Amino acid sequence: MKTVRTVAEVRRALDEPKLAGKRIGLVPTMGAFHAGHVALMRAAREACKVKVVSLFLNPVQFSAAEDLARYPRDEKGDAGIAKKAGVDVLFAPTEEELYPPGFDTWVDPGGVARALEGAARPGHYRGMATACTKLFDIVQPEVAFFGRDDVQRLAVVRQLVRDLNLPIEIVAVPTVRDHDDLALSWRNAFLSADERASAAALPRALEAGAQAHRSGADAVDATHAVLRTTPEMRVEYVEIANLDGPTLVAAVRIGSTRLIDNVPLAAPQIAS
Repeated sequence: MKTVRTVAEVRRALDEPKLAGKRIGLVPTMGAFHAGHVALMRAAREACKVKVVSLFLNPVQFSAAEDLARYPRDEKGDAGIAKKAGVDVLFAPTEEELYPPGFDTWVDPGGVARALEGAARPGHYRGMATACTKLFDIVQPEVAFFGRDDVQRLAVVRQLVRDLNLPIEIVAVPTVRDHDDLALSWRNAFLSADERASAAALPRALEAGAQAHRSGADAVDATHAVLRTTPEMRVEYVEIANLDGPTLVAAVRIGSTRLIDNVPLAAPQIAS
Protein backbone atom coordinates (compact mmCIF):
# COMPACT_ATOMS: atom_id res chain seq x y z
CA MET A 1 0.00 0.00 0.00
CA LYS A 2 1.23 3.45 -0.93
CA THR A 3 0.46 6.44 1.31
CA VAL A 4 0.32 9.83 -0.41
CA ARG A 5 -0.44 13.26 1.00
CA THR A 6 -0.76 15.70 -1.89
CA VAL A 7 -3.06 16.04 -4.88
CA ALA A 8 -0.09 15.77 -7.20
CA GLU A 9 1.10 12.56 -5.53
CA VAL A 10 -2.24 10.78 -5.68
CA ARG A 11 -2.67 11.72 -9.33
CA ARG A 12 0.81 10.40 -10.18
CA ALA A 13 0.06 7.19 -8.30
CA LEU A 14 -3.06 6.67 -10.40
CA ASP A 15 -1.71 7.73 -13.80
CA GLU A 16 -0.52 4.26 -14.78
CA PRO A 17 -3.65 2.37 -13.65
CA LYS A 18 -5.83 4.85 -15.52
CA LEU A 19 -3.80 4.51 -18.72
CA ALA A 20 -4.10 0.74 -18.37
CA GLY A 21 -7.88 1.06 -18.07
CA LYS A 22 -8.02 -0.38 -14.58
CA ARG A 23 -11.24 0.19 -12.63
CA ILE A 24 -10.60 2.53 -9.70
CA GLY A 25 -12.71 2.53 -6.55
CA LEU A 26 -12.74 5.21 -3.84
CA VAL A 27 -13.72 4.86 -0.20
CA PRO A 28 -13.93 8.35 1.37
CA THR A 29 -13.37 8.29 5.15
CA MET A 30 -12.48 10.51 8.08
CA GLY A 31 -10.47 7.81 9.85
CA ALA A 32 -11.06 5.96 13.13
CA PHE A 33 -11.53 2.76 11.13
CA HIS A 34 -13.80 -0.01 12.37
CA ALA A 35 -15.49 -3.02 10.80
CA GLY A 36 -17.88 -0.76 8.91
CA HIS A 37 -14.97 0.88 7.08
CA VAL A 38 -13.45 -2.54 6.42
CA ALA A 39 -16.73 -3.61 4.79
CA LEU A 40 -16.46 -0.63 2.44
CA MET A 41 -12.86 -1.52 1.60
CA ARG A 42 -13.84 -5.14 1.02
CA ALA A 43 -16.62 -4.05 -1.35
CA ALA A 44 -14.12 -1.91 -3.24
CA ARG A 45 -11.66 -4.82 -3.41
CA GLU A 46 -14.32 -7.09 -4.88
CA ALA A 47 -15.47 -4.58 -7.50
CA CYS A 48 -12.33 -2.70 -8.51
CA LYS A 49 -8.77 -3.39 -9.58
CA VAL A 50 -7.33 -0.34 -7.78
CA LYS A 51 -8.60 0.56 -4.32
CA VAL A 52 -8.13 4.11 -3.00
CA VAL A 53 -9.07 5.15 0.54
CA SER A 54 -9.05 8.80 1.54
CA LEU A 55 -8.29 9.53 5.18
CA PHE A 56 -9.22 13.14 5.86
CA LEU A 57 -10.85 14.51 8.98
CA ASN A 58 -12.92 17.16 7.24
CA PRO A 59 -13.19 20.17 9.57
CA VAL A 60 -15.77 22.05 7.50
CA GLN A 61 -18.50 19.48 8.15
CA PHE A 62 -18.33 20.11 11.90
CA SER A 63 -20.24 23.05 13.35
CA ALA A 64 -18.93 25.24 16.14
CA ALA A 65 -21.21 23.37 18.56
CA GLU A 66 -19.68 19.99 17.70
CA ASP A 67 -16.52 18.63 19.22
CA LEU A 68 -14.10 18.18 16.33
CA ALA A 69 -11.29 17.81 18.84
CA ARG A 70 -12.94 14.67 20.25
CA TYR A 71 -12.80 12.76 16.97
CA PRO A 72 -10.28 9.89 17.31
CA ARG A 73 -7.05 10.23 15.34
CA ASP A 74 -4.84 7.20 14.73
CA GLU A 75 -3.34 7.34 11.27
CA LYS A 76 -0.84 4.58 11.97
CA GLY A 77 -3.55 2.22 13.18
CA ASP A 78 -5.87 3.18 10.30
CA ALA A 79 -3.08 2.62 7.77
CA GLY A 80 -2.48 -0.86 9.18
CA ILE A 81 -6.17 -1.72 8.84
CA ALA A 82 -6.30 -0.36 5.28
CA LYS A 83 -3.21 -2.31 4.24
CA LYS A 84 -4.62 -5.52 5.68
CA ALA A 85 -7.89 -4.88 3.81
CA GLY A 86 -6.04 -4.78 0.50
CA VAL A 87 -6.07 -1.02 -0.15
CA ASP A 88 -3.62 0.11 -2.83
CA VAL A 89 -3.46 3.87 -2.18
CA LEU A 90 -4.13 5.70 1.07
CA PHE A 91 -4.66 9.42 0.43
CA ALA A 92 -4.09 11.29 3.70
CA PRO A 93 -3.93 15.01 2.90
CA THR A 94 -3.58 17.88 5.34
CA GLU A 95 -6.32 20.44 5.77
CA GLU A 96 -4.19 22.98 3.89
CA GLU A 97 -3.83 20.60 0.93
CA LEU A 98 -7.59 20.37 0.37
CA TYR A 99 -8.46 23.87 1.60
CA PRO A 100 -5.51 26.10 0.70
CA PRO A 101 -5.41 29.77 1.72
CA GLY A 102 -8.14 31.69 -0.07
CA PHE A 103 -10.36 28.64 -0.62
CA ASP A 104 -13.94 29.90 -0.93
CA THR A 105 -15.92 27.61 -3.25
CA TRP A 106 -18.61 25.38 -1.76
CA VAL A 107 -21.05 22.72 -2.93
CA ASP A 108 -24.54 23.33 -1.55
CA PRO A 109 -26.59 20.14 -2.06
CA GLY A 110 -30.00 21.78 -1.53
CA GLY A 111 -33.20 20.45 0.00
CA VAL A 112 -32.16 16.85 0.64
CA ALA A 113 -29.44 18.20 2.94
CA ARG A 114 -31.57 20.62 4.95
CA ALA A 115 -33.93 18.35 6.90
CA LEU A 116 -33.14 15.82 9.65
CA GLU A 117 -29.35 15.86 10.12
CA GLY A 118 -29.08 18.96 7.98
CA ALA A 119 -31.43 20.82 10.33
CA ALA A 120 -29.69 19.49 13.44
CA ARG A 121 -26.21 20.22 12.08
CA PRO A 122 -26.38 23.29 9.80
CA GLY A 123 -23.67 23.30 7.18
CA HIS A 124 -22.72 19.67 7.81
CA TYR A 125 -23.72 18.36 4.39
CA ARG A 126 -22.36 21.40 2.60
CA GLY A 127 -18.96 20.60 4.11
CA MET A 128 -19.31 16.90 3.33
CA ALA A 129 -20.46 17.53 -0.26
CA THR A 130 -17.61 19.96 -0.88
CA ALA A 131 -15.01 17.48 0.37
CA CYS A 132 -16.53 14.61 -1.64
CA THR A 133 -16.64 16.70 -4.81
CA LYS A 134 -12.96 17.56 -4.38
CA LEU A 135 -12.06 13.92 -3.74
CA PHE A 136 -14.07 12.78 -6.77
CA ASP A 137 -12.21 15.31 -8.93
CA ILE A 138 -8.78 14.44 -7.51
CA VAL A 139 -9.09 10.65 -7.67
CA GLN A 140 -11.55 10.40 -10.59
CA PRO A 141 -12.80 6.94 -9.60
CA GLU A 142 -15.27 4.88 -11.58
CA VAL A 143 -16.94 3.81 -8.32
CA ALA A 144 -17.26 5.27 -4.81
CA PHE A 145 -18.47 3.34 -1.76
CA PHE A 146 -20.61 4.70 1.09
CA GLY A 147 -22.28 3.00 4.05
CA ARG A 148 -25.99 3.10 4.73
CA ASP A 149 -25.26 3.92 8.38
CA ASP A 150 -25.76 7.59 7.37
CA VAL A 151 -28.43 7.15 4.73
CA GLN A 152 -28.96 10.89 4.37
CA ARG A 153 -25.28 11.30 3.46
CA LEU A 154 -25.78 8.58 0.86
CA ALA A 155 -28.77 10.44 -0.60
CA VAL A 156 -26.84 13.70 -0.70
CA VAL A 157 -23.94 12.04 -2.53
CA ARG A 158 -26.25 10.37 -5.04
CA GLN A 159 -27.87 13.73 -5.78
CA LEU A 160 -24.48 15.45 -6.05
CA VAL A 161 -23.26 12.91 -8.62
CA ARG A 162 -26.52 13.08 -10.57
CA ASP A 163 -26.85 16.87 -10.60
CA LEU A 164 -23.21 17.55 -11.49
CA ASN A 165 -23.16 14.79 -14.14
CA LEU A 166 -20.19 13.08 -12.52
CA PRO A 167 -19.31 9.75 -14.20
CA ILE A 168 -19.16 7.87 -10.90
CA GLU A 169 -21.16 4.86 -9.74
CA ILE A 170 -22.22 5.17 -6.09
CA VAL A 171 -22.42 1.84 -4.26
CA ALA A 172 -24.26 1.58 -0.95
CA VAL A 173 -22.90 -0.91 1.58
CA PRO A 174 -25.25 -2.18 4.33
CA THR A 175 -24.80 -0.88 7.87
CA VAL A 176 -22.42 -2.98 9.95
CA ARG A 177 -23.67 -3.61 13.49
CA ASP A 178 -22.09 -4.74 16.74
CA HIS A 179 -23.15 -7.75 18.85
CA ASP A 180 -26.00 -5.71 20.37
CA ASP A 181 -27.16 -4.46 16.93
CA LEU A 182 -25.88 -0.93 17.57
CA ALA A 183 -24.59 0.55 14.32
CA LEU A 184 -20.81 0.87 14.42
CA SER A 185 -19.66 4.46 14.94
CA TRP A 186 -16.71 6.29 16.43
CA ARG A 187 -19.20 7.89 18.83
CA ASN A 188 -19.93 4.55 20.50
CA ALA A 189 -16.57 4.72 22.29
CA PHE A 190 -17.89 7.60 24.40
CA LEU A 191 -20.78 5.58 25.84
CA SER A 192 -20.37 4.25 29.36
CA ALA A 193 -21.36 0.64 30.02
CA ASP A 194 -24.79 1.73 31.26
CA GLU A 195 -25.24 4.13 28.36
CA ARG A 196 -24.26 1.41 25.92
CA ALA A 197 -26.96 -0.86 27.35
CA SER A 198 -29.50 1.95 26.93
CA ALA A 199 -28.31 2.71 23.38
CA ALA A 200 -29.23 -0.80 22.27
CA ALA A 201 -32.86 0.32 22.49
CA LEU A 202 -32.34 2.40 19.33
CA PRO A 203 -31.92 -0.48 16.84
CA ARG A 204 -34.65 -2.43 18.68
CA ALA A 205 -37.01 0.51 18.32
CA LEU A 206 -36.29 0.91 14.62
CA GLU A 207 -36.83 -2.78 13.99
CA ALA A 208 -40.15 -2.55 15.86
CA GLY A 209 -41.05 0.36 13.60
CA ALA A 210 -40.13 -1.61 10.49
CA GLN A 211 -42.23 -4.55 11.65
CA ALA A 212 -45.16 -2.22 12.31
CA HIS A 213 -44.79 -0.78 8.81
CA ARG A 214 -44.87 -4.26 7.27
CA SER A 215 -48.10 -5.02 9.13
CA GLY A 216 -49.72 -1.75 8.06
CA ALA A 217 -49.33 0.02 11.43
CA ASP A 218 -47.62 3.35 12.15
CA ALA A 219 -43.85 2.86 12.07
CA VAL A 220 -43.06 6.15 13.83
CA ASP A 221 -45.45 5.46 16.70
CA ALA A 222 -44.07 1.94 17.14
CA THR A 223 -40.52 3.28 17.24
CA HIS A 224 -41.40 5.91 19.83
CA ALA A 225 -43.15 3.30 21.96
CA VAL A 226 -39.92 1.35 22.36
CA LEU A 227 -37.76 4.44 22.86
CA ARG A 228 -40.04 5.63 25.67
CA THR A 229 -39.04 2.54 27.67
CA THR A 230 -35.52 3.99 27.94
CA PRO A 231 -35.84 7.28 29.87
CA GLU A 232 -32.09 7.94 29.59
CA MET A 233 -32.57 8.39 25.84
CA ARG A 234 -33.52 11.87 24.58
CA VAL A 235 -35.18 11.61 21.18
CA GLU A 236 -34.38 14.31 18.62
CA TYR A 237 -36.41 12.91 15.75
CA VAL A 238 -38.04 9.79 14.38
CA GLU A 239 -39.32 10.10 10.81
CA ILE A 240 -39.94 8.27 7.57
CA ALA A 241 -37.96 9.93 4.79
CA ASN A 242 -37.32 9.12 1.13
CA LEU A 243 -33.57 8.58 1.43
CA ASP A 244 -32.28 5.88 -0.91
CA GLY A 245 -35.87 4.65 -0.80
CA PRO A 246 -38.38 4.98 2.05
CA THR A 247 -36.39 4.78 5.28
CA LEU A 248 -37.20 4.99 8.98
CA VAL A 249 -34.60 7.31 10.52
CA ALA A 250 -33.92 8.41 14.08
CA ALA A 251 -31.51 10.53 16.10
CA VAL A 252 -31.15 10.32 19.87
CA ARG A 253 -28.86 11.50 22.65
CA ILE A 254 -27.62 9.41 25.54
CA GLY A 255 -25.60 11.45 27.97
CA SER A 256 -23.25 13.56 25.85
CA THR A 257 -23.32 11.17 22.89
CA ARG A 258 -25.51 11.66 19.84
CA LEU A 259 -26.44 8.60 17.76
CA ILE A 260 -28.22 8.19 14.44
CA ASP A 261 -29.57 5.03 12.85
CA ASN A 262 -32.00 3.90 10.18
CA VAL A 263 -33.72 0.91 8.65
CA PRO A 264 -35.00 0.67 5.06
CA LEU A 265 -38.73 0.17 4.65
CA ALA A 266 -38.31 -1.17 1.10
CA ALA A 267 -35.49 -2.86 -0.76
CA PRO A 268 -32.68 -0.27 -0.81
CA GLN A 269 -30.90 0.79 -3.96
CA ILE A 270 -27.44 -0.79 -4.13
CA ALA A 271 -25.79 1.23 -6.89
CA SER A 272 -26.48 4.26 -9.05
